[in-house]
Amino acid sequence: MKVLIGTFVTESNANVPAKARMNNYDLAFGDDCLRKMNVSDIYEDAGIEIVPSIYADAGGNGVVTKEAFDYIESCFVKSVRAHLHELDGIYLFLHGASEVEEIGSGDHHILKTIREITGPYLPIAVVCDPHGNLCQEYVENCTILRSYRESPHTDAQQSKRIVSQMLCDLLKDRQHIHSVYRKLPLILGGEQSVSADEPVLSINRYMDELEQDPRIRSVSWHVGYIRHDCDVAGCGIVVVPQNTEDQAYAEAIADRLAAYVWDKRHEFHYTGLTAQPDQALKMALEFAGKPAIITDSGDNVTSGATGWNTFILRQVLAVENLEKKFLFGTICDPDCYKKLAELPEGTETTIRLGTGYDEYSAPVTLDVTIQSHGELRGFMYRDHNKAYGYAVTVSVKGMPIDIMVASNRFAMVEIHQFVDAGIDLDDYDVLVVKQGYIFPELKDYGKLCVMSLTGGATPQDTASIPFKRIMRPMFPIDQI
Repeated sequence: MKVLIGTFVTESNANVPAKARMNNYDLAFGDDCLRKMNVSDIYEDAGIEIVPSIYADAGGNGVVTKEAFDYIESCFVKSVRAHLHELDGIYLFLHGASEVEEIGSGDHHILKTIREITGPYLPIAVVCDPHGNLCQEYVENCTILRSYRESPHTDAQQSKRIVSQMLCDLLKDRQHIHSVYRKLPLILGGEQSVSADEPVLSINRYMDELEQDPRIRSVSWHVGYIRHDCDVAGCGIVVVPQNTEDQAYAEAIADRLAAYVWDKRHEFHYTGLTAQPDQALKMALEFAGKPAIITDSGDNVTSGATGWNTFILRQVLAVENLEKKFLFGTICDPDCYKKLAELPEGTETTIRLGTGYDEYSAPVTLDVTIQSHGELRGFMYRDHNKAYGYAVTVSVKGMPIDIMVASNRFAMVEIHQFVDAGIDLDDYDVLVVKQGYIFPELKDYGKLCVMSLTGGATPQDTASIPFKRIMRPMFPIDQI
């Protein structure tokens, strides 16, 4: 037996000016594609040969250019057409939150195109991020569809392996099944659906219980994605039956799970400490221990923001008699980085940091000393030894402030990333990062963690976002 596998990941934020182009994608083919997808052993143990198509991952980014998408989709199509006569199934990792010029959801377009080639019966298994948007047609084109449970996505790799095993099991006992979908009139941001907190903790526990039912292959709750306006935005429920005769039962379970989530709609809230920017900074300055960590939630690069906002930096620069030592990890400014990259450590220079695109990224002029040059390494399932960008760390003259000036937007969410960039986190009292909810390693490391409700491309007040294309009524925009 043979299974074709491939990946397309873009979390498209339409609130940023830059588009996701080919040079924004980590691309891989052949053996490199298999290595990056990290599920090969599941299929090999089942005696199934793997056919790689394409691995294309741009992470959090802007809207995808049609040119870039057309090339990526063509790689999927070419592979499917070339091997269709010998394929027994297809496994795809499709994030679910892409937005493509002139098309809409790239994930939906890829799956629809592949299904048109294969016909309705070839098994297609899809694993996805819970922060992806679904629709009835998309789900019904999947034989198996399951999202991660955890946010932050600590179970991403585990989920990919679970879905791969499900596909292997199905190929041993072919059943004509398809995933069941229920759309909820509920729209949430990721920071309101952290899995270590209620009500997501109870929702995940309930889904684990439902998956113990021998008639159910999998269940998942899809939070959805809110950073581009589209008609498929909002939460969704997916249930996959075990066998053909369980299809009607899966419909009933989908209704039950949808009602369970909907009944908890008033319980969703920000997890941990959140505060308006002035109060968040005050909390960090007054905290007796170290380190305190502030997340710049309006400039959350894990959700496609630019990472170039200087708002919190300007807050800190305005503090009189600043005593605590700050590290900003990072502030993206390609032009400023390019200038600094040419200078050796110890050089004193003057920089203009900030792109000036809007009020949040207003530039500041600083006298600085270059401390170190480093790489921006991957995190979670991405290659930890690959440079996804570069940073020069500078110290601000006369103030206890260090800034990692980055060549591109990239999230710093794991401690090894700072080490790889030449940073000793123990040197600092306060760390400012471009995140919304804080990721697990930093949460454990920080003695105080606070989400600053800053403005920018990733605002946290869902009800205030001017959606035009979403289904209405939709809670909490509308009081249902």
